[in-house]
Amino acid sequence: MIDSHCHLDFDAFDIDRNEVLNRCSQLGIKKIIIPGTQSSRWQSLIELCERSSMLEYGLGIHPYFINQSEHAHIDNLITLIEQHSMVRAVGEIGLDFHDTDQHSENKQQDFFTQQLTIAKHYKLPVIIHHRRSHNEIIRTLKQQKFQQSGVIHAFSGSYQQAKSYLDLGFKLGFGGVITYSRARKTRDVLKQLPLSAIVLETDAPDMPICGKQGQRNSPEYLPEIAQHIAVIKDVGVEEVIEQTSANSCELFALND
Repeated sequence: MIDSHCHLDFDAFDIDRNEVLNRCSQLGIKKIIIPGTQSSRWQSLIELCERSSMLEYGLGIHPYFINQSEHAHIDNLITLIEQHSMVRAVGEIGLDFHDTDQHSENKQQDFFTQQLTIAKHYKLPVIIHHRRSHNEIIRTLKQQKFQQSGVIHAFSGSYQQAKSYLDLGFKLGFGGVITYSRARKTRDVLKQLPLSAIVLETDAPDMPICGKQGQRNSPEYLPEIAQHIAVIKDVGVEEVIEQTSANSCELFALND
């Protein structure tokens, strides 16, 4: 299994990170991809991933941190990509239009476009965050003629939006949300998608699975997400694991 989106570098794992990794290994989780979120954490993220063969990483500026970001951070991103051949993606990037003003949305769009340009130049996939912004993201990807693929993290849009992303060469990430019966729309979309279109993720320490509300989420719960997907799609869990792992390996060039 591969967790395509987990913030294992966050402080929530400082007390037992190695133990979590050991338990993940015993559960059959081979790789965990950690997206970068802000420039101040990139170097420590790189150093963490260099200490474990299980860990891979992307570098990017998350829309949550755009208002604290400067264009010099874009230059720093380019420098680190050129210095570190093991950067697997540009991300976590994207657009988050929840409770924002026009200035913030414009700055998000500017940084999103610049980071897409970087990904195109260095032939890297992207890890995209969305919130109330699917249509704007799809439009931007088309305008930029972006063809490096990537993953739409925590997909929760409509089937038509899913189809638009698939047509653009993207995979869709599904995690803890689909373990809740109330997430009918997302589960219905998942049911209609081919396994070739999806990747597994936890977004730990956030987005806990059903039954773990209020607790720290963990990549250890990835097998439960795989099991729920198998039930929703009426296929064997082994098939889910095999295909989603192949999808992540292809997307992030993990066979290099």
